[in-house]
Order: sequence, then C-alpha cells, then structure tokens
Amino acid sequence: MRALVDQIKAEYEVFAQNAEAQVEKGNKAAGARARKAALNLMKLMKEFRKESVEAAK
Repeated sequence: MRALVDQIKAEYEVFAQNAEAQVEKGNKAAGARARKAALNLMKLMKEFRKESVEAAK
C-alpha cells in the first residue's frame, strides 16, 4: 500500500503543476495534462480505497 500512496503523491504533483500552469499562464496543453492526471488520480484513489478497506478487515 505504501507504493500506492507514493504513486498518488507523484500523480498529484503532476496535476498541481499542470493545473497551476493552465490557471496562471493560460497554457492549454498543461490543462490537457492536468485533466489526464486527474483521471489517473481518480483510478489510484479507487484502488487505495479498495486496498484500505481490505486492510481494515
């Protein structure tokens, strides 16, 4: 589960950097990268929830 948490942190950093570039500089390509990172984050969060529930049993 530790590796999954590290993946989530890394993907969030990608999202944060690209979202900031879109908002501050109007960088459209960064917006696309931020949206892709958001989708990846959603998948990772679902996996985390599944593993967390399993570990709590």
